[in-house]
Amino acid sequence: MAPKLQYLIAGGERGSCGSLSCIPVDSGSMLSVTLRNPRKCLFLLHSASRLPGLSLFRNSRRPGTMAVSTLNRGLPLVAVCQVTSTPDKEQTFAACSGLVREAAKLGACLAFLPEAFDFIARDPAETLQLSEPLGGDLVSRYAQLARECGLWISLGGFHERGQDWEQTQRIYNCHVLLDNKGSIVATYRKTHLCDVELPGQGSMCESNSTAPGPTLGSPISTPAGKVLLRARAIETQCYVVAAAQWGQHHEKRGSYGHSMVVDPWGVVVARCSEGPGLCLAHIDLAYLRQVRQHMPVAQHRRPDLYGNLGRPDL
Repeated sequence: MAPKLQYLIAGGERGSCGSLSCIPVDSGSMLSVTLRNPRKCLFLLHSASRLPGLSLFRNSRRPGTMAVSTLNRGLPLVAVCQVTSTPDKEQTFAACSGLVREAAKLGACLAFLPEAFDFIARDPAETLQLSEPLGGDLVSRYAQLARECGLWISLGGFHERGQDWEQTQRIYNCHVLLDNKGSIVATYRKTHLCDVELPGQGSMCESNSTAPGPTLGSPISTPAGKVLLRARAIETQCYVVAAAQWGQHHEKRGSYGHSMVVDPWGVVVARCSEGPGLCLAHIDLAYLRQVRQHMPVAQHRRPDLYGNLGRPDL
């Protein structure tokens, strides 16, 4: 029997969650979908899904309907990877690289991996032991993966041994952006570290083993537009791509997933379900510019207070 592919299709007006329906599809079959608001169509794909022979076509010409296959209009497709990192770096790399290859097969131009995509250790001592410099083996393997797949990769948070490693014995939480040639086009070392004390759940003090980054970088142009630091979508009028960890990393730590893509009007246009996997979303820069025209938040900025840092020019 052919494997089942399941798509979650959301319809409704912008600003609302809309109605949801799950449609199981046999591999190789054809599916027709009629939507009241085709701009709200999205597909959530599990990492095991494949698209061989699948075609979406117009089944009628009713007013207000259009073919799902016309929705992308050549828009760039991004993939959000949800993984379960563990102290086993080889196992974690195998899981992450598998999702990146899956994203490439599905036509994504940019794949986002979450913070700590390389590993999650049991304690600070193990974190320091497993960390590597940017020029080490692991980043080189991801660079080769980007070249082989022909897509950009956002490495959401790499445990980096910096040049001051010998003196500080602390690492950096470093976001690395690779282009489709495998070159490092940008790095950002996390400036605001996570020190938290939760009643009944213990503490997590990132600053014990991690040094804060010294600088902020400018947005970088990618095939899906300019990548900014993580922020709230409506206030910054940007697409927010939030790649997350999921599951039990080891006996002391677990994560909750909910990887998603949020559009500049605050609508969640793609979301991962439980477990490792992918969700994909088209980035519509024309719609983004329309939102900024109707609600000119950028005109309310105060460069006299904080300069032009993060100005979302496209």
